[in-house]
Amino acid sequence: MASFFCSTKFLLLLILLSAIPIAIIISLESITPTTHYYQFHSTGWFRESSKWDQVNRRFIVSFTDTGGLGVVNVPDDHNPNVVLEEIPVVKNTDAVGNGTCGVFIDRPRNRVIAVFADVFGNTYSAVAAYDLDSWKRLFFTQLSTSGGAKSFADDATVDSEGNTYVTDAKGTQIWKVGVDGQLLSVIKSPLFHAKEWYNDLVTLNGIVYHPNGYLLVAHTITGNLFKVEIKNDNKVTLVNLDNRLTVADGLELLSPNKLVVAGANGVKLVESTDNWLTGSVVGRSSVLTHRIATAATVKDGKVYVNHALGMGYPKKKHVFLEANFS
Repeated sequence: MASFFCSTKFLLLLILLSAIPIAIIISLESITPTTHYYQFHSTGWFRESSKWDQVNRRFIVSFTDTGGLGVVNVPDDHNPNVVLEEIPVVKNTDAVGNGTCGVFIDRPRNRVIAVFADVFGNTYSAVAAYDLDSWKRLFFTQLSTSGGAKSFADDATVDSEGNTYVTDAKGTQIWKVGVDGQLLSVIKSPLFHAKEWYNDLVTLNGIVYHPNGYLLVAHTITGNLFKVEIKNDNKVTLVNLDNRLTVADGLELLSPNKLVVAGANGVKLVESTDNWLTGSVVGRSSVLTHRIATAATVKDGKVYVNHALGMGYPKKKHVFLEANFS
């Protein structure tokens, strides 16, 4: 048996087996998307989240592998076949060795919120705010350190008063940070936890602030959706869905009654007619599965899916794909 593993036949078999997934990826990459899309080159493999900056006509993307932020400017006459270029604008020295996960544009205050985490070790979490014009850092708040429990700051949103809410995908909690960066409180609930331990390996993920004054937050593995009433002693209720979301990553409100839920297995459109006591999955859109869909953003009334994985060398090419719900 040992001689077989050292033989030419085994080497050829190994090469053949490794070539199969590569061939599949090449085949998938050669297919032209059926909906509108934007391509851009970057220096990193992973871009976890992105948001459309309507005023400045650009995407703002998070650098999950190296930490920091970049912008992708989009000309009005852009041709989808033209690959855009990512321009780095933030490299945060306070978070060296940690990736940037969630990103949120706080338009009323002309700033962007960035979430930092120790992606692999789960020993560090932080959140920062930057001016959208000068990229000057407005605050930097460390949320956890290696001396505490495991944590993973994943996503963020901002309420009408300027408070930031950051989800913890390992600690299963939500940090509340004031408009000037002070850590105000932590929101916890038994409902946030899954019954099975293996479903609680990655917990709270996408989060949005609803204009009616509460939060909507998703549990990654179970796909559970929670309503957090921040003006009612942080009361947490489980949104009763007619269909499991199954792997819920980034969230984006398309309207007060419609919520986009991104996930590696596709993007779903959820609708509620009772102020998010219940919800129904009313649409689904395919994604570039091999690129891993992790977030969504709204540009000119249309939903674009952020795919985390870039392809190519030395420049990595990333894709924003318009969702077509059906």
